[in-house]
Amino acid sequence: MLFTWLAMTLIAVLLSLAVGERMQRGVFDGWQKVMPRDLSGTDVRVVMIDDFSIQMIGPWPWSRYYLARLTEELKARGAKVVAFDMMFPEHDRVSPETLISIYPELSPAVVAEVQRMQPTDQIFSTVIGQSPVVLGHAGVERAPEEQPQLADAPITGKLPSKIDTFPAELASIPELDEVALGTGLMNGRPDNDGVVRDMPLILRVGSRPRLSLSAEIARNAVDAESVKSTPAALAIGHRKVPVDAHGRVRLHFGRFPSDRIISAARILGDDKPLKADVFKGKPVIVGMTAEGTADIAATPLNSVEFGPLIQAQSVDTILRGGWLQRPRWAPAAEWAAAAMLAFLALGNALFGRGYRFLLAIVFAALPVASWLLFENAGLLLDPARPALVGLGSVAGVAMGLFALARIERERLRDALVHERVAAAETQGELQAARAIQLGMVPARTRLQKLDPRVDLDALLEPAKSVGGDFYDAMMIGPDRLGFAVADVTGKGVPAALFMAMSKALTSAALSRMQVDVAGMADAVNLELLKDNSEAMSVTMLLGILDLKSGAIELVCAGHEDPLRLDSDGNIERLKLDGGPPFSIAEFPFPLEKIQLQPGETLVLVTDGVTEAQNAAEELFGRDRILGGKDAWARSATAICEAVRDEVRNFEAGTEATDDLTVMAIRYIGG
Repeated sequence: MLFTWLAMTLIAVLLSLAVGERMQRGVFDGWQKVMPRDLSGTDVRVVMIDDFSIQMIGPWPWSRYYLARLTEELKARGAKVVAFDMMFPEHDRVSPETLISIYPELSPAVVAEVQRMQPTDQIFSTVIGQSPVVLGHAGVERAPEEQPQLADAPITGKLPSKIDTFPAELASIPELDEVALGTGLMNGRPDNDGVVRDMPLILRVGSRPRLSLSAEIARNAVDAESVKSTPAALAIGHRKVPVDAHGRVRLHFGRFPSDRIISAARILGDDKPLKADVFKGKPVIVGMTAEGTADIAATPLNSVEFGPLIQAQSVDTILRGGWLQRPRWAPAAEWAAAAMLAFLALGNALFGRGYRFLLAIVFAALPVASWLLFENAGLLLDPARPALVGLGSVAGVAMGLFALARIERERLRDALVHERVAAAETQGELQAARAIQLGMVPARTRLQKLDPRVDLDALLEPAKSVGGDFYDAMMIGPDRLGFAVADVTGKGVPAALFMAMSKALTSAALSRMQVDVAGMADAVNLELLKDNSEAMSVTMLLGILDLKSGAIELVCAGHEDPLRLDSDGNIERLKLDGGPPFSIAEFPFPLEKIQLQPGETLVLVTDGVTEAQNAAEELFGRDRILGGKDAWARSATAICEAVRDEVRNFEAGTEATDDLTVMAIRYIGG
């Protein structure tokens, strides 16, 4: 057992290393979906160039004239910062020179008049120079040769060790860039599953540190002259924002309020008035959401989210807090919890129930602790990795116990052989084998005393001196009764030997089974498939009766359907889906449930009842079981003996064709 425990634990550790990050993301994303961040108090405003704006102004890209008017309106309404989540690396395509080139038939007077018009880039540049505008840049592989040298960012201190680095930086045209209040990089990459979970605050272009667009917006929003960097945090004004080694902050996403998102059309002339103070003192992000925009990404909350709204959440996180953190001690704590679960699983197998209780507590505490730390402190601790390792350890222990059961099966097989030889020497082989077989099933007097809440009895009569039927029943807890009825193919000594092996496996599994009937059935089936050189099989009904509620969980492996009796003696056949007999093939046996009310009885039989024949070779069938109806209302013993008597009366002295087994479980209740 120690070997299987260690092997399965190591396999679980390796599996957690391979898929742990994916599971971890699923857990943390799930927490965000359960409790998204409250953004109702955000000061950030987002101006969207949406489909309505495009319909009113015209297709994108707009003339810089309209962007200048939009900026003027935002400045006039008191915006603290106006940030463009877009780039202007080229000159405006709508300019006086462009109009002249498009219409060569213009008269010289008109051409002269157009040439006297102020270029739209100059108009936009003038407005930017008079307004608190932040422009977006991009880290790229190569910048245009004519692009001038860019000014250094206002960053001091030591940078994080693994920040994203780009060879070059693509800026807006000099007319705009040189008069802007600030610039920031818009680069942001999702995780390898395509989901954006964090945003960079500090990056590097060549050897020069640069702020991201959201960090630059926040810096200007709090009037900070510079930003101080440390390997673990970025100080922007009075805000100290934790960052990882890549210079990124983990966002706690929420639903951005719709009243903080304003269409550009409403600012540029829509009839719907805006509140006078909607932008006053607020950082404003201008971005695209019109149909066809490429600025979209997936987040833990939305499979499709517009880039400006992600930037807005990043700015809000810097200004108001609410970020998420994965502390440096988190991996060590998770591995410690995994080790605890592994050793508790081993202790449960070696020392019993006390460790089982602790194991259950730790398993239950992992997700609860993870949720509480997320909810109250914004900390991310992964419960999936230790749970996976713990489950691997539990599986290893279970495999070890089944291996011990197999050893026990071999011991019982050897004991049976020795008993058979000894009996053959004294009283004859078959008589001794019969005694051994009948001695392996529980005594009827013991069945009747298992629990006062149930009236239980069973009987077995082999067709020959020895046979292949067996039954079993035992208490597997204070309120749970496990039971089984089975029929091995064939009769005689071979069937009895296979019966002994099946009985040993079933008894061992029942004695250790706590919950999963279907899992136990699968384990017994797999064990019987091994070393079955005679290609024998066994049909079986396995079940657990909850003595508190009368609920029964059943697995049927090719066996006769059970019968249910109500307190009035009415009989109902319970049709089960089931599966093939054990030792035929691997099969996922379904778990099936029935309910007994107080006074109702479950009757289980083998085909020695339904396929019994008389001298005319007629089958007894199921309908004739009704013949003993008057006896069925008395007790489990009366029911078993009534069924047996009905079969023997039907046979009328004809030799039995198969072993006969009957079990009656009358549920008395509380």
